[in-house]
Amino acid sequence: MNHKLQHRFIQTNGVQYFIKEAGNKKAPLVLFLHGFPDSWYSWRKQLKAMADAGYYAVAPDMLGYGETDAPEEISRYSQDYMAKDIVGLIEALGHEQAILVGHDLGASLSWQISLLYPKKVKAIIALSVPYGGRALVRPSDHMKKIFAGRLFYIDYFQKVGVAEKEFDADKRTFLLKFYAAYDAVGGIQHANNLAPEWTEDISGFLDTLEMPSALPKWLSEEDFNYYVSRYQKHGLRPPINWYRCLDEYWERTEHLAHQKVTQAAFFIAGKNDPVNVMNRKAMQRMPQFLEDFREMEMIEDCGHWIACEQGEVLNGVLSSFIEEVLDE
Repeated sequence: MNHKLQHRFIQTNGVQYFIKEAGNKKAPLVLFLHGFPDSWYSWRKQLKAMADAGYYAVAPDMLGYGETDAPEEISRYSQDYMAKDIVGLIEALGHEQAILVGHDLGASLSWQISLLYPKKVKAIIALSVPYGGRALVRPSDHMKKIFAGRLFYIDYFQKVGVAEKEFDADKRTFLLKFYAAYDAVGGIQHANNLAPEWTEDISGFLDTLEMPSALPKWLSEEDFNYYVSRYQKHGLRPPINWYRCLDEYWERTEHLAHQKVTQAAFFIAGKNDPVNVMNRKAMQRMPQFLEDFREMEMIEDCGHWIACEQGEVLNGVLSSFIEEVLDE
């Protein structure tokens, strides 16, 4: 069976989301949430595979991306507001709960949805970003302490107007450098230089990333052009705003400090993902904060872009885990 992807717009929590969907709308809902800097498009193979497996598969452009709305207020990108968006999306799709598959910031958001709205989440598959409990200190304070004198991208994103001006000036260069630096090939080198020292020859974040001689093997010219096109409407400021709300969300969620994720959970990461360096301790702590932690799988020959680099492997993991959870 070969399900065709359909698209439409859905209103939720005062904003309009663009979604791609496939499969029987009455079947169990598998909801895919992408991260930064990404698009629903990275899930295209998973949408078809899950629809073929008998599920209702949906992937939105997340808030501020693609054709989804991009509110001006920075605070609107806080995870508690976006969690409410996703809950509204689940209900608008005609379901009471969903199996969440999240990558990068989409994984971080999926963990928070599981904590804030436990009845809305049947199970969670998180890619690249583990859950190691609520941060003990304000995120910005932690970053300044750990990366003092260095250019760490999340810290660099905090000053409004700086990163987006740099990236929007040449979206193709930004995306190409970023995608290449975090895949299976570039990730090995980038892991050793995730936060380089500020020097006189570094004027911005892109100066710290090498320009690849060609597109990564997992990224065709057609696919790359599509990714670039998803940033023409809103630019990079809305996606970067996600990072600017980390402190605000942390301050509002002290009540989650000792709360555990109760749903069945599976964690997946690429072995060559440089993000693993900063997430190592969280991965070690993860079993303490998950009541039903099923497994952690590290995928060979894979960096950060799991769905694109090792899509068939990911589809196999998703099929096995979802079938196991729904059979219980």
